Amino acid sequence: MRVVIAGGHGKIALRLERLLAARGDRAVGIVRNPDHVGDVRSAGGEPVVLDLEATTPADLASHVAGADAVVFAAGAGPGSGAARKETVDHAAAVLLADASELAGTRRYLMVSSIGADDGPKPHHDQVFAAYIRAKAAADDEIRGRDLDWTILRPGGLTDDPGSGRVALAPDVQRGRVSRDDVAAVLVALLDRPATAGLSLDLVAGDTPIDEAVAAAVTPR
Repeated sequence: MRVVIAGGHGKIALRLERLLAARGDRAVGIVRNPDHVGDVRSAGGEPVVLDLEATTPADLASHVAGADAVVFAAGAGPGSGAARKETVDHAAAVLLADASELAGTRRYLMVSSIGADDGPKPHHDQVFAAYIRAKAAADDEIRGRDLDWTILRPGGLTDDPGSGRVALAPDVQRGRVSRDDVAAVLVALLDRPATAGLSLDLVAGDTPIDEAVAAAVTPR
């Protein structure tokens, strides 16, 4: 399997690249900063230097072509302002969808945020409110595309070691989840094409990841 990961230097992306490489898959990590090339290589990925805020769908499609799936794991980062939430968290996700359609790559995994569909809350500051609005707009755009999309909405992210056990469903109680477990869930979603068309919240829980993903596609 060849998987193109937008935001290839992010903490979740690097974990995902390691997992894919360890089982013999090809992970292509798209990074903006050339200084991050070595990190992607160390994780077992193939780095591509490309600024998602300054490229075109056709240019990005040239790197997506031949991929079995794409994963949007990019983000403007905690130190960025509201404007970059729009250009990265929203516009770059749409750009990847455009490129996927041009390249003929149907499988699209979107790393969103729990609560995005509910919109910002009164207690959110301006930047976080912009982040939530950007994620919601991107999710809505992806849902309208002719792609085999899955939207994964993790809760608060931690760097704790993964437990391999999660709660995964269209609506779960707010909580936290390790980046290790987010990456492992992404791999499990890639392995289950039947998860296409689902929007799933993710937090730490009691169910083994493979069972949680299987349950997400089982009619109730």
